[in-house]
Amino acid sequence: MTIERAIRVLAGTFVLLTLALGVEGSPIFVSKWFLAFTAFVGLNLLQSGFTGFCPPEKLLAKMGFKRSGNSCGN
Repeated sequence: MTIERAIRVLAGTFVLLTLALGVEGSPIFVSKWFLAFTAFVGLNLLQSGFTGFCPPEKLLAKMGFKRSGNSCGN
């Protein structure tokens, strides 16, 4: 798996999980404060789209993930 795909999977997982934990109608609701983490992920994706800086990218590179070289961000 490439870094770009791993970041998309990671962001999507965090968004879906924190929505499930933060929406009161969910069977696994914990607290509405989980929606703040959903907003954080969204803001991080937005800023990385403009600046190209993505902290998980550095971590995934150190873990051995490779760049694809053909993603929208390159």
